[in-house]
Amino acid sequence: MKTYQKTSLPIERRIDALLAELTVEEKLGFIDYRNAGVPRLGIPPYSWWNEALHGLARSGTATVFPQAIAMAATFSPDLVQAMGDVIATETRARYFSSVAKGDHDTYKGLTLWSPNVNIFRDPRWGRGHETFGECPFLTGLLGAAFVRGTQGPDPEHLRTAATPKHFAVHSGPEESRASFNAVVDERDLRETYLPAFKTCVVEARAQSVMSAYNAINGEPSSTHHRLLTDILRGEWGFDGAVVTDVGALRNLVQQHKTQPDGPHAVKAELDAGVDVVSDFLKDEPQEAYRRGLLSEADLDRALRNQLRVKFRLGLFDPKPRDVPPFESLACPKHRALALETARRSLVLLKNERNLLPLNRKRLKTIAVVGPNATCLRSLLGNYNGTPLDPVTPLAGILRKAGDAIRVLYAQGCEPSARKTEGCAMHERDRFAEALAAAERADVVIACIGLNPDMEGEIGDASNADAAGDKRSVELPAIQRELVDALAATGTPLVLVNISGSAVAIPEAKAGAVVQAFYPGECGGTAIADVLFGDFNPCGRLPVTFYRTTDDLPPFGDYAMTNRTYRFFKGEPLYAFGHGLSYTTFGYADLKVRRGRNGEATAAVTVTNTGKRAGEEVVQLYTSLPEATTRTPIRQLAAVGRVALKPGQSKRVRLTLWPNSLQAVLEDGTATRAVGNAVIRVADLEASLTCSPF
Repeated sequence: MKTYQKTSLPIERRIDALLAELTVEEKLGFIDYRNAGVPRLGIPPYSWWNEALHGLARSGTATVFPQAIAMAATFSPDLVQAMGDVIATETRARYFSSVAKGDHDTYKGLTLWSPNVNIFRDPRWGRGHETFGECPFLTGLLGAAFVRGTQGPDPEHLRTAATPKHFAVHSGPEESRASFNAVVDERDLRETYLPAFKTCVVEARAQSVMSAYNAINGEPSSTHHRLLTDILRGEWGFDGAVVTDVGALRNLVQQHKTQPDGPHAVKAELDAGVDVVSDFLKDEPQEAYRRGLLSEADLDRALRNQLRVKFRLGLFDPKPRDVPPFESLACPKHRALALETARRSLVLLKNERNLLPLNRKRLKTIAVVGPNATCLRSLLGNYNGTPLDPVTPLAGILRKAGDAIRVLYAQGCEPSARKTEGCAMHERDRFAEALAAAERADVVIACIGLNPDMEGEIGDASNADAAGDKRSVELPAIQRELVDALAATGTPLVLVNISGSAVAIPEAKAGAVVQAFYPGECGGTAIADVLFGDFNPCGRLPVTFYRTTDDLPPFGDYAMTNRTYRFFKGEPLYAFGHGLSYTTFGYADLKVRRGRNGEATAAVTVTNTGKRAGEEVVQLYTSLPEATTRTPIRQLAAVGRVALKPGQSKRVRLTLWPNSLQAVLEDGTATRAVGNAVIRVADLEASLTCSPF
C-alpha cells in the first residue's frame, strides 16, 4: 500500500506523499476539470463537473425536488438539508455504480456544482430560479443547509463536496455575461453580495467555490485575486478547491480580452487562486509550463487544494466507504420527501371569500385551463435529473377529482405565441374551447405563468426574449388576454401561477391565486392537495413581486438602491415573506433581550385563531436606527416554524446574532448602529439598544 493510501495518516501527509509520487506531466493532467488518470498508480480519471441544484442532475433517473427558488419558499433549512442528504445518497449511488462499469464521465463524480447562492436582485434575470431568492440572510441560511446536507456531518469524511456559485457578484444579464463588468461599491459587496457565500464557507465549511463569468469592477471573476485569495482564503479561512465556471478561460481571451492566449489565461487563473480550470482544455497548462509561465510549485499549490477535497471524499482510500445501493436512486422514500417539499413550497397569495380550498361536495365540474396545466418543463426547472413518474397539475387534479367530479381541460393558449396551431387562420385559436369549458364548470383553475424555455441560462432558454432573461415582469400578453376572457365568463377563477421568478400576476381578475414556482416531479400532486384542502399551504415568497417593470432600476445596474424588499420604496404587488393559510394566526407578547455573547434573543407567542390546523412561518425583521450610512429598510434576521392546532398557542424563540444589528459603511466595514433598533414580528414591534462589538 502506498503512503498516500493509508487512511490512518493525516490528510496533509497523504497529500505530500501523493505529490511526491506524481511527475510534472501527471500534475499538469490534474489542472483541467477532467482530471487525467495515473494508470501506474491505479488512479482513474475524474470529472469535477457534476450538478445537483435540486436533485442529482443530468445523469439519468433521480429524484427531482422543487427548483431552488421553490425550496426557498419553504423558508425551511431543515427541508433543504434533508434534500441535500438525499442528493448525497443518490450521487454516491450513481458514482459507485458508474465507476464499477468504467464510467468516469461528466455528471458522475462526487463534486457537486451547487448551490447557486447568488442574490436574485432583479426578477428579469433568467437564472434567478436557480437561487434561494433576494435576501442575503435567507440565502445564506438555506445555502448552508444545502452544504451541510450534501457534505454530511463529518467535514473530514465527506459524502459529496458542495460548490457555492457564482462567486460573487453575478446575476445577469445573460447575453453579455462572458464580458459584462458588474460595478459594485464596497457597501453593497459586503452587505448584499458576499454574506451568503461567507455563511456557506465559514459556518458550513463548503469544500469548493465556483467563480463567475463576469468581471467585477474591471477584473474578471476567475482572475480576481482579491475575491479568490484575499477574501475567500485570507479572511474566511477556506481550504477547499476553487473551480472556474465552464469556459471562463476562453472568455479571458475572447470576451474580456484581458489575456493574450490560453497559456497566459491558465497562469492568470492559478495566480489568482483557481485550483481547477473548468474549460475544454487541449494543452494550455502544458504549454504554460513549457514557456515558464507556470512552475511546479504553482501546480503543487493548486493540486494541494484539489487533493484535500478528494482525500476527504475518500477517492484515494483503498476500500470504498458509504456505498448506497443503486436502488436508492428515485426510491419511494426520496419521492415522499419531494412531495413534502413541493407542498410546503406552494404560496397562497390571495383567497377572497375563502374560494379555496375547493369543496368537493359542491363541485360537479372543474375546468382546468392554461399552458402550464400539462407542461412537464414547468415542473422541473433546469439542472434536473430524469423523474420516474412526474405529475403535472392536470394529472394531479384528475387524480384528486376521481370519478365524482368531471374535469374539463383546454390548453387555452401557448405560453407566449399568439396561435397554438401554425395553420390556424386567427390568433387565440384555442380561446373558444377554453371559454366553453369555463362556462360549463363550477370553478376554473387556470395554470398560467412561465417555463424554463422562457427564463433560464443563455443557450438553454430557447424562447426567451433576451438570451435567457426576461424583458419585463408582466405575464405574456396572450395569457393576460386569456385570463380576462375566463374572468368575463363569471365562473369563479383560481390562478395557479407557475414560474421561476416574480410575475405581475393579473390577480384582480381572480378570487384566489397560488404561486407554485417550479415544484418538481410531484408538483401536480402538491398543487391538487392545496387546491382541495388536503394540505394547508405554508409557503412564503422569497422574492418581491412587483406591480410593473417600471418599478425596477436598469437591469445592468448592480447598486441595490430601490431593489428587493430591503431597499424598494414602492408598493409591491406581493411583498417578500407574504403567504396566506387556510387558517389564521395571532401574535402576542414580543420580548427581546440581549445575550452574553452579543447575540439577541426574541420570544413571541403564536396562536392559531382559525378553525384548521396549520403551520406558521415566524419571520423576524430588524430595522436599524439612523447611522452614518444607508441601511436596509428592513432585514430578515431570524426564521422559525410552528405547527398549531385550532386554538393552540406556542411560545416561539428566535436568535439574532450580532451581524444582524450591524450597519455597513461605504468602505465596506461594519459598524454598530447608534440608538435603538426596531425588531418586528408580524404586526408587533420591540426595540433593542445597539451596543459596540
